[in-house]
Amino acid sequence: MIQNLIYLYCLTNKVPKLKEIEALVNNIYFIFHQGLYAVTGRVSSNEFSEENLKKNLSNLEWITAKASAHEKVIETVMHPALSASKRRCEVRKGGVQNSCVIPFKFGAIFNTEENLKTMLKKHIKEFKDTLKQLEGKEEWGVKIYCDMGKLKENLIQDDKELLNLDREINSASPGKAFILKKKKEELANTIVNKKLNECGQESFERLKQYSIQSRINKLLPGEVTERKDEMILNAAFLADKNKVKEFVGVIDVLKAQYSDKGIDFDCTGPWPPYNFCGLSREKAQNG
Repeated sequence: MIQNLIYLYCLTNKVPKLKEIEALVNNIYFIFHQGLYAVTGRVSSNEFSEENLKKNLSNLEWITAKASAHEKVIETVMHPALSASKRRCEVRKGGVQNSCVIPFKFGAIFNTEENLKTMLKKHIKEFKDTLKQLEGKEEWGVKIYCDMGKLKENLIQDDKELLNLDREINSASPGKAFILKKKKEELANTIVNKKLNECGQESFERLKQYSIQSRINKLLPGEVTERKDEMILNAAFLADKNKVKEFVGVIDVLKAQYSDKGIDFDCTGPWPPYNFCGLSREKAQNG
């Protein structure tokens, strides 16, 4: 039997402007409870029952479309005044967030509105405290990528020990040259790894100074990033909205510092603060 379920996108403490969201998904509305607005939608059990959702999660086309709509709804609640195309441009400049939100991960489903209200009632203090802590702050993502070949070539040209090995290889017998080449390759890999660790650690520590909270996430493989260069840092930062320019300024400095070494910085935001809303991740499952 097909029934309607309640899909939870996010919580906010301001009245959501649903007009901008209605074009993104159907049956969108909000539920008010003790000072909080839960942005929700009615969805079919044919797609979102526990059993059907598990099946659909293996459908790449389905999950891509649904997850994209999920993100767009939350981003529109955050800054409804901007059109989708302008939002993608302006968001990276900072200072456009109009509402503070607690985002819920994709697929937060409740059987009834009463189930949702029960969850809200149980955790109302934590949610209000979280919104208060997030007020005036923005989440920014920083990913660092490296062209390993370019970095290795750059370091080989500057390292005296490697240059000395090159000279030895050129004048050595074939047997000795083979051994020296292996030694050179091992040394080059060691130097590259050291430089990558230095870059990642230095960048993270410098950006931490301009943020309130920070988090290092798992590195993403090339199949996900769709980039040829390798990800060496995937971090999230919660920055004061009034200090975003300084934060982005540090990124610009780091870009200039490492640009000739095959290292690229990708800074985006502000995003819904998933990385700093642990409670919303824990409570996304309907009991």
